[in-house]
Amino acid sequence: MPRTAKIVECDAKTHKELTRIANSHSEEHRIVKRSRMVLGCIEGKRLMDIAAELGEHEEIIIKWRDRFINKGIAGLLDAPRSGKPVTYGDEWKKAVLKKLEETPPNGLARWDGPTLARTLNTSEDAVQRFLKKEGIQLARMRTWCVSTDPEFTAKAANIVGLYLNPPENAIVLSIDEKPSMQALSRTTGVIKTSNGKIMSAIKSTYKRNGTQNLFAALEVMTGTIHGKTTKTKKRVDFLSFMDDLLEELPQGENIHYHAILDNYCIHKRCDEWLAAHPNVTFHFTPTSASWLNQIEIWFGIMSRKVLRGASFNSTDELVQAIMAYMEAYNETAEPFAWKKREVCGSQIKDNLSNLRG
Repeated sequence: MPRTAKIVECDAKTHKELTRIANSHSEEHRIVKRSRMVLGCIEGKRLMDIAAELGEHEEIIIKWRDRFINKGIAGLLDAPRSGKPVTYGDEWKKAVLKKLEETPPNGLARWDGPTLARTLNTSEDAVQRFLKKEGIQLARMRTWCVSTDPEFTAKAANIVGLYLNPPENAIVLSIDEKPSMQALSRTTGVIKTSNGKIMSAIKSTYKRNGTQNLFAALEVMTGTIHGKTTKTKKRVDFLSFMDDLLEELPQGENIHYHAILDNYCIHKRCDEWLAAHPNVTFHFTPTSASWLNQIEIWFGIMSRKVLRGASFNSTDELVQAIMAYMEAYNETAEPFAWKKREVCGSQIKDNLSNLRG
């Protein structure tokens, strides 16, 4: 004879909460199922009917019914567990860190997770979890350039001062060249990968159609870009660009132009030109510190927007694309906000323990 569920009673508030959970789409599935078991018992259904309706064994229904009778809705939650014993303790972690300070095997340039796990005869997943927790990224690499210029502080302060507090009636210009931009002809299009992702694609083979040089100047206060393309990047090209640039800029007896430049050879030995233009002053970045020149930021933007993945059948097409982008960019140009940044870690550490210490 089928067993009848033990009579279960609860107040209206508890019944309402059980019903909410039983009909919920966001609660855990197991909690929803247990709530439906208890509601079936409250409604006086037979155990076999509840079991058939929910696809469960009668013994399971009895278990959660009794847990509800003794503890209420809280009884439907899983009981606390002691947890899995710790397998990888402090000694294991120290062994991983110590191994990272050793030379990797088999001619490898650096350690990776699988090699580290095999060498230590341990779990690869455990190694990866530990590295992630410690913030150790073995595959990523940073490059840096430390200026050895003995006048670095004075030169850097001068340039940053021009950015943040330019002299009265001054136009501050960040100037440099982007050389040897290649006009490459190659097939471009769109592909759908095996996992269903759609992305841009370029054919690996290409035809070279020559190179082009770009001289560019950024008006620091407005963000406006001025540019000129040339076949070469000689001093005469640079000074010709400077002549054209001055014609494009606002004129006035009291206006002085401050040009920020790196230490490339064509920017130096321009004394005769500077003597003919007393309203222009060149300011040179410290040695190995061209990152202080804001035009480098724009070059990066332009490269991503115009050059990367593009196809040009001639240098004329390349020039047209650059000039078209420059014109469009200037319509909404804004100055770059110079933000103070503390540069840390410029001195390389010889091993991980020194860095962590």
